[in-house]
Amino acid sequence: MKPSKYTSAEFRKYLRSCEIRASVGRTGICYDNAMAESFNAVVKVELVYRTAYPTREQAIADIARYIELRYNSRRLHSGLGYKTPHEVYNEYLNQRQTA
Repeated sequence: MKPSKYTSAEFRKYLRSCEIRASVGRTGICYDNAMAESFNAVVKVELVYRTAYPTREQAIADIARYIELRYNSRRLHSGLGYKTPHEVYNEYLNQRQTA
């Protein structure tokens, strides 16, 4: 069987040259990547496809701002018991302090 081009050494080298970390999980296991793919889809639909960025730096800053100010602090997640990532993280920190 021919290995996928997305798991090739050449592709990994290209990603490193672009300062991109691959989100690909184990070969042949499509569910490894489901959370990352879902997150990327939400960011694209709610922000990226609606915005024209003049520079890469502006895109990076806007996406980071969206993740911190909207996605992590306001967006409820069914997988987190309909809480935000910030709420879950703060609960985790509080539990660690009391333990």
